Amino acid sequence: MRNIKDIMVVGFALFAMFFGAGNLIFPPYLGLVSGSSWLTGFAGFVLADVGLALLAMLAAAKCNGEVSKILSRSGKILSIVLGCAIMVCLGPLLAIPRTAATTFEMGIAPLFGGFNPVIFSIIFFVLTLLLTIKPSKVVDIIGSVLTPALLIALAVLIISGIVSPLGDISSTSMIENVFVEGINQGYQTMDTLGAVALSTVIIATIDNKGYKDEKLKVKLTLQAGIVASIGLCLVYGGLAYLGATVSKIYGVDVVQTSLIVNITSSLLGQPGKIILALIVGLACLTTSVGLTSATGQYFTKLTNGKLKYELVVIVVCIFSAIVSNFGVSTIIQFSAPILSLIYPATVTLIVLTLFGDKIKNDNVFKFATYTALIVSLLTVANDFNISIPFVLKLPFASLGFNWIVPVVIAGIVGNFVRSKKAKYNKLNRVA
Repeated sequence: MRNIKDIMVVGFALFAMFFGAGNLIFPPYLGLVSGSSWLTGFAGFVLADVGLALLAMLAAAKCNGEVSKILSRSGKILSIVLGCAIMVCLGPLLAIPRTAATTFEMGIAPLFGGFNPVIFSIIFFVLTLLLTIKPSKVVDIIGSVLTPALLIALAVLIISGIVSPLGDISSTSMIENVFVEGINQGYQTMDTLGAVALSTVIIATIDNKGYKDEKLKVKLTLQAGIVASIGLCLVYGGLAYLGATVSKIYGVDVVQTSLIVNITSSLLGQPGKIILALIVGLACLTTSVGLTSATGQYFTKLTNGKLKYELVVIVVCIFSAIVSNFGVSTIIQFSAPILSLIYPATVTLIVLTLFGDKIKNDNVFKFATYTALIVSLLTVANDFNISIPFVLKLPFASLGFNWIVPVVIAGIVGNFVRSKKAKYNKLNRVA
């Protein structure tokens, strides 16, 4: 019974830490632009969000929740650079500021039109700091208290939209490739990167609850991840459906934060704005707390304690408060190319880590990861009018996975290039 209770608490906490700003605003917009094909878009979204996040949690659990271990076999320099890039994106540069900006635009502004955004950002991150400063309490606070309130509020909204749809679903989609759009929106949630980072918090919590056996910790992490994944899929599906029901009302140029505000207001009236403010506030605060704690623990471990956890989370909160005042649209706009660059390399390392026991040659990791970075860099360059057309003609480019085949080939080649570690081990055996 104790195991089940702990799994549910940790699973609920994971759900809440994953379900933040992007998870709330992207599914309704995806449903809107997909029309009658919203299930196809939803499938792409779940693949890029829930599917990859669950794999990331498994990989992290195998590494005892240490981000550096997941990245280490790609080489010391790259692992540090990529690790810092992931944590900075999840931390004060993109994800954490977006939680505050979304809360203000969707929860506070509709209710209190004249409220000062700077003052709100200060209040939001003071709360984040107070809930984060004791890392051992983070998961219990989120899983036992905040998540149930979040789930109840979400259930009221989604069930209302199912019982009384706002309109007929458009028979055509507003975009060409709905599945790819779902994948791209799934990337934007940053949950795969978040899973790598949040595993630090989750594993530490499981350890503090008395579970010391490594295999048991991996099992409990997987079970908690499945609980979180089921919850996410149900909520995403409901939100995407809500978006599809207004596909004849709004156009592709609708502001994503305004869309969910308008849907909620139309379904529930003025009380809906209060419910939405509660949903957004809880979703974004729990994510902010989880990511701030994870960022603090990562940089404390990276510097062997030279940077104190408390100092890191204070700096993260201050910087995030500043960035959050740029607004959600601006943050999303400059996050897209950064995420497109680091996602493939991160996913590559996650998948390889899952089979790490079978892969003896570190050059498989190095060749594959560097190739993922190079292909990603060339792909992003095309978005900035630097024409490198061949990367757009690679297999699976239309699905956004043009890096997969080059990565597989590079990994195979790397397997036949003997690593320094292998040479060293061989010399030791001879000696």
